[in-house]
Amino acid sequence: MEKKLSLVGAGPGDPDLISVKGIKTLAQADVVLYDALVHPELLNYVPSKALKIYVGKRAGKHSYKQEEINELIIENVFSHGHVVRLKGGDPFIFARGKEEIDYAESFGIRTQVVPGISSINLAGMYGLPLTTRGINESFWVVTATTKSGELSRDVAKVAETSATAIFLMGLRKSAAISEAYALQDKADLPAAIVSNGSLANAKVYRTTVGQLAHTIREQKVASPGIILVGESLAQQIDFTTIKNIKQHVTQI
Repeated sequence: MEKKLSLVGAGPGDPDLISVKGIKTLAQADVVLYDALVHPELLNYVPSKALKIYVGKRAGKHSYKQEEINELIIENVFSHGHVVRLKGGDPFIFARGKEEIDYAESFGIRTQVVPGISSINLAGMYGLPLTTRGINESFWVVTATTKSGELSRDVAKVAETSATAIFLMGLRKSAAISEAYALQDKADLPAAIVSNGSLANAKVYRTTVGQLAHTIREQKVASPGIILVGESLAQQIDFTTIKNIKQHVTQI
């Protein structure tokens, strides 16, 4: 019995967006600990005899604390063998993957990481360019909500730049994000919200950064969602002119 922990990125939602290596790793699992944002179809790749344990965490609704998940990993590695920790997006982008790896390795457990497509990659799927030559030279990925629940100080910093900003965990902080840009006289910057990105019920809301909170409230934007802000977003690609591309999205 091989004692091993594999962290596998499940991708942004669409089960077709997991990697081939991710599928192969699931097929070798003895136990799978999976998150709330993992598409249930991915569990079909897991052997029928394997244990499947839901450890999902959503805003304000945690089935397990992180410390409890860490202990579950250790217990199941030593009792069953190969544990796959299946995490939404990429395990190392605001997903506490390093904490789980470090804890497992402190017990002498061998580990591996299989990267996943993050929600930050969804912009291009809906024709929203993160960079455009002559407009911006970078993009920032910022968690709007810190461990303590406060607004990240990096929100104010990115508002000072020409970078396109991608805010994760930002729907509840939209008013504060708008205020940070307003202080830089940038309330009219293009913004977009991608809700349920990559799924059949995905929606894209085009607005300005100053109108983020209003748009989220009036359109009843569903979580999970990411917020994008930047001049580059004004260069949206019109996929309707490209053959063989289907947009499973409602654009507001």
